[in-house]
Amino acid sequence: MQKSVLREYAEAIVIAIVLALFIMAFVARSFSVEGSSMVPTLHNGERLLVDEISYRFIQPSRGEIIVFRYPANPSARFIKRVIGLPKDTVVVREGKVFLNGEPLEEDYLGEPIYGEFGPYVVPPGTVFVLGDNRNNSEDSRFPLVGYVPRNYIVGRALFRFWPLTRIGPIHKPAIFSNK
Repeated sequence: MQKSVLREYAEAIVIAIVLALFIMAFVARSFSVEGSSMVPTLHNGERLLVDEISYRFIQPSRGEIIVFRYPANPSARFIKRVIGLPKDTVVVREGKVFLNGEPLEEDYLGEPIYGEFGPYVVPPGTVFVLGDNRNNSEDSRFPLVGYVPRNYIVGRALFRFWPLTRIGPIHKPAIFSNK
């Protein structure tokens, strides 16, 4: 006995909805960039796919772009780049970020960072984050953000899907591959 075409469509739609809800709840979620703190890497209004599952099994690594709950208002979400991991020392001076005494050669930034900050020693169970637009970013240098607790991390940005002219994966800069 053959199913009716209408019943087949209904079953396909129900399966698609259940699968989409599972993916959104446990694997990945869409995230919209708001503001200019990650320029030139990410721009206001861009849409990203954020992996919500891998940090359940692995630790964040330096250079990854993460979405996290804003410590001063956990219902809000921020997006920044992980610079320091637990026990790392982060210092900002002479327009550069120094990680454990070594300057980071960050060619993905639009301009040098102003001001001097640190040294900051990243406590256990947290990460130190900075926006790529360092002179216009509320990040770990500021008390309302501070060190981001591991349990506040929502996930890591994997893929930009909007606008279509900038579609593609979000890469970790090469300078972080050996840090």
